[in-house]
Amino acid sequence: MTLSCQGTGVGSQRQIAIGPAHLLPGGEVKISPRWVTASETDNELRRFAQAMQDARGELRAIREQIPEDTPSDIAAFIDTHLLILEDHALTGVVESLIRDEGCAAEWALQLRREALLKVFDAIADPYLRTRRDDINHLINQVLKRLTGQARQIVDDNSLDGTIVIGHDISPADIFVLKHHRIAGLVTELGGPMSHTAILANSLGIPAVVGAHHAAELLQEGELIILDAQNGTVIAEADSEILEWFRRRLIAERGDEASLHALLSTAAVTRDNLEIELLANIELPEDVALVHESGADGIGLYRTEWLFMNRDTPPDEEEHLAAYTRLLEGMDGKPVVFRTLDLGADKWCENLGDQGCRNPALGLRAIRLCLTEPEIFMPQLRALLRASALGPMRIMIPMLSSVDEIRQVRALIAGTQRQLRRDGLRYDPDIAIGGMIEVPAAALICDLLARELDFLSIGTNDLIQYTLAIDRMDEEVTYLYDPAHPAILQLVRNIIRAGNEAGIPVSMCGEMAGETRYTRLLLGLGLTRFSMQPSAILPVKRLVLDSDAAECNRMIRVACASNDADIIRGVIEDLNEI
Repeated sequence: MTLSCQGTGVGSQRQIAIGPAHLLPGGEVKISPRWVTASETDNELRRFAQAMQDARGELRAIREQIPEDTPSDIAAFIDTHLLILEDHALTGVVESLIRDEGCAAEWALQLRREALLKVFDAIADPYLRTRRDDINHLINQVLKRLTGQARQIVDDNSLDGTIVIGHDISPADIFVLKHHRIAGLVTELGGPMSHTAILANSLGIPAVVGAHHAAELLQEGELIILDAQNGTVIAEADSEILEWFRRRLIAERGDEASLHALLSTAAVTRDNLEIELLANIELPEDVALVHESGADGIGLYRTEWLFMNRDTPPDEEEHLAAYTRLLEGMDGKPVVFRTLDLGADKWCENLGDQGCRNPALGLRAIRLCLTEPEIFMPQLRALLRASALGPMRIMIPMLSSVDEIRQVRALIAGTQRQLRRDGLRYDPDIAIGGMIEVPAAALICDLLARELDFLSIGTNDLIQYTLAIDRMDEEVTYLYDPAHPAILQLVRNIIRAGNEAGIPVSMCGEMAGETRYTRLLLGLGLTRFSMQPSAILPVKRLVLDSDAAECNRMIRVACASNDADIIRGVIEDLNEI
């Protein structure tokens, strides 16, 4: 009898893996309360310092093994993890708990872990909230050292061609596994926006994340099939199913060469509609990925990394240095900078309790920036100064009213006057756009379009808010449906509003990079897609093989019905054309 378990698939190019299962032992370390006497605290401090040193040493060793041709985001992830392990916000508090409260080293670290995870759980942005996994991974590794459970994930070449199954696998471990040429990866925890998922995708490892109880259902060494396209892991498959997936695997390997051949090909549909394919990135180092993908530019640059793991916001010169580095690396290709999209939950210690109880609906993004100008103005000045260095645009997140746009424009006008007085250069015609990700903004998008120079549809939050679900809550992820009639109606209205106002409209949510929705979006009139760099070539191939007018005809009929089943059927028909 065929067995299967379900999760979320990861893999824009490689989606099929077949191989023997290899189960990684262990999971999260469980720590019980333990205190020590005053005479034992020095020893506990030494134990903690040694465990931290060992964890950092392992990461540095991995960092040194990274080949030069490895995607730049891999090294960036390792560097980020090293910074976390060196952050006083982690180490200093643990040392205080040991010294002042008499906690044993592992109990002090466990208390700090619980406090940090609580902070990250409160962050509204789903992408940033998943950074809690990095904290959890790292602290878990240190706890294993403190409790004598530390292990090397692999120590030989026996994993070649296997599909590795683990409770949760850190980004650093993923790199080691890639070095051992595993065929695929399955984790019981994690979601599509976790660093585990992002790195697996970047490294070309087909993966299924969030496959609950996979380690209980699968046996060491048994032949399994990983289908990342459908988020499925299959065991005990009969010969017919196995042969069908083997044919898919052979075809997929042939696809990789054909995709690379499209690198310098313009994205134009069969009926000659030009499509712009842009990249979403979060670090200056990711520029290499943009060039490797053949992207037309950057459609979403997340600036939040500058604000993370620190007690005070960055100053103007820090902002400017980061933005300058990015623009210089883009060699004249355009960049869309999104202003700060964190919430008061990140700054609770500075701002008090306001906005922290329900951060998704609280003081975040442009609301926070307008309320706390000492955070916003250094970024705004730096962005305007950077505009003299290359083609760029400024995008405001979480807009919900015309008044917010007018307040931002007033601040920009005032800042431009200051820059002129200071003799500093800037682009006087810099485009100011807005992310349409709040249902209120989608419903008045025609009014917003009159005040803005471009619109960008943030489907991640738009879907979450419209359908009233937390996409990181595994209990309700089945309700997360980008093709829901309400979502399609909102997307269509936003595109129409942009067209009527004569301004460009892009989409920068995950939906833009999922090939199952490419023809649907073409049919809705979208001509600018912004996505993870690894998704660009698969989307481009589909664009080249699509007739936008025919897609539009089929989608008009489906949307007119407002029937979810009919819409799903039309999407299936579109993808079989």
